[in-house]
Amino acid sequence: MATTDTMTPAQFVAGLPKAELHMHIEGSIEPGLFLRLAERNSVALRWDSEEALRAAYRFTDLQDFLDLYYDGCRVLVRAEDFHDVTRDYLRRAHADGVLHAEMFLGVQGHTSRGVPLDMVMNGVLGAMAKAQAEDGIGAGLIVVAQRHRSEEEALAMLEALRPWYPRLLGFGLGGAEVGHPPSKFAAFFRRCRALGFKVVAHAGEEGPAAYVREALDLLRVERLDHGNACIDDPALVAALAASRVPLTMCPLSNLRLGVVDSLAAHPLKRLLDAGVCVTVNSDDPSYFGGYVNDNYLACQQALGLDNAALATLARNSFEAAFMPEAQRLDALARINAWVSRSEGVAA
Repeated sequence: MATTDTMTPAQFVAGLPKAELHMHIEGSIEPGLFLRLAERNSVALRWDSEEALRAAYRFTDLQDFLDLYYDGCRVLVRAEDFHDVTRDYLRRAHADGVLHAEMFLGVQGHTSRGVPLDMVMNGVLGAMAKAQAEDGIGAGLIVVAQRHRSEEEALAMLEALRPWYPRLLGFGLGGAEVGHPPSKFAAFFRRCRALGFKVVAHAGEEGPAAYVREALDLLRVERLDHGNACIDDPALVAALAASRVPLTMCPLSNLRLGVVDSLAAHPLKRLLDAGVCVTVNSDDPSYFGGYVNDNYLACQQALGLDNAALATLARNSFEAAFMPEAQRLDALARINAWVSRSEGVAA
């Protein structure tokens, strides 16, 4: 019989249990759904076909992407819209072997254009419950404050979300970094921590290593989203390795937005080799042309990762996840079982 060690990298990645910890719900609207939602809600668009819309997904930098991203949010109007987008992503993640997904939601971008908060929250949370019941995929919701807005607005958002506190995992910080350091939101993060929420922040994508330090020292985040710039500060890399504060890295996103010139130049492998708890994620998969398995495979090819390194990345994803310990241990056991199967002989 054929040995399972003849698995291709794609087969190994496809069967590898994993968690995804850095994915923006609004960034997972596939062009077909984008157009259907626009028609459903009578939203005029600049594009009249999936092909034209995909052609628009060519970005020169983060701000260029965000301009289209926020424009795309206009098609999300009703609870069913938020439900459909969230459910579609979780269905795709489940197909990629994701056992647990922690998703970002930027409610300020919706309430600021007149969408009631309960429409947003009930749609997303309803889809998460449905995905758990139908596919068995666990999910958590992290609401991000948009850093181009004021801290006062972030605090007002936090208060408005009070009715949903029991169903929220945590709070984060997202958006264009330039000119908006983490320190701008120190009081907001203090309040989130005081309420008992998990806290994370985007830092070191466009911003410098100093922003990563601010997120750690001032915001006291439990996880860093992106964190690429830490590679410029060896002492910071050593501190991250010692503390095991995870990085939720997004390789294909970084490539599309020009954060790295090529995937071969991505710092992921250097950080992994240095003992940092690196994870692989998709960020905004429909815009960047790659879901989580696509990101794993792209790294495998560009950085020469073997199956052991890919399994380490998957283990890191569960180490970094905000999930019950029993579920974490079960997931790690599933990874070990898959690795053993890949190294063994088929019966």
